[in-house]
Amino acid sequence: MPGPAGPGAGEGFLAVDSGGSGLRVVLGAPGRRPTATRESRIPVRTGPRGIDPGHLMEQLVPMVRSLSPEAGVTGLGTAVVGAAGLASLGDALRAELPGALEREFGVRTVALAADAVTAYAGALGPRAGAVVAAGTGLIAIGTDLKCWRRADGWGHLLGDCGSGAWIGRAGLEAALRAHDGRPGGSTALLAVAEELFGPVRELPGKLYPRTDRPAVLASFAPHVAACAEGDPVAGGILRRAAQHMAESVAAVCPAEGEPCLSRTGGLFSMGAALVVPLEEELKRLLPHARLVAAAGGPLDGSVQIATELARGSFILPSDPSMLYVVTPKRG
Repeated sequence: MPGPAGPGAGEGFLAVDSGGSGLRVVLGAPGRRPTATRESRIPVRTGPRGIDPGHLMEQLVPMVRSLSPEAGVTGLGTAVVGAAGLASLGDALRAELPGALEREFGVRTVALAADAVTAYAGALGPRAGAVVAAGTGLIAIGTDLKCWRRADGWGHLLGDCGSGAWIGRAGLEAALRAHDGRPGGSTALLAVAEELFGPVRELPGKLYPRTDRPAVLASFAPHVAACAEGDPVAGGILRRAAQHMAESVAAVCPAEGEPCLSRTGGLFSMGAALVVPLEEELKRLLPHARLVAAAGGPLDGSVQIATELARGSFILPSDPSMLYVVTPKRG
């Protein structure tokens, strides 16, 4: 691909979503629907310096070069990289990736965004409000278009309250309570847990040594949802999860005006047993806000930010750790 291109025909943007399941990439041009996409199932490595910019570029360069003819772009003026862990693990990316993208593709404007920010942009676009993003983990993020606020996202040991890992852990605890004969147990969840994992007395030995404990815990969450209609303990777990989510959203939602509220993430595929109590809690805690359906996901958010930057209509607030924007030097 050629070096820096002027803002004319053929110049496009690059949008990236980098997470625990790999890398997704879109090339497009402002005013045209992005159709050129690629995906890698290899997550970007994290090492002593945090997210590895070299490993990201190793994957990104061949993907972009193969996409350029398909997208019909001859240069890239703007790039947006949404990355899980950017807030705490993004120092090397912020220091090195803008320069690498400029050298390789001629990119002049770069935005490095936390995945919560791209989830927000995909769900609500450039509007004031709050979004809860829930999967294995959970984070709530909000903005009044002046600054960002976040709540939770502290991982399965310290937080992520209401997440898939939290629900799965609560469900397994209820199974173990039933096994022991303690109050709060669920024989239904005990039966499912033993069908999936074997005798529950062996569960600690199987779970604690694993490095993917959050994912294993989250794998039990859909089974809690499946039991919720007929089992009051399972139903109560989902109601408490909804309360935790709503409290996180309330902590970041703008207090003035009529902010928008939305939800995104795979956890909500569990359906009404989780979604209905969440919406009830949000209406109770935030009567001034308006519930809206998410327009898209994190990759759509990267595309949204890239398009607005390319058009010069970008209004979401910059932040050193959440949304780091590097623009061309003037003069």
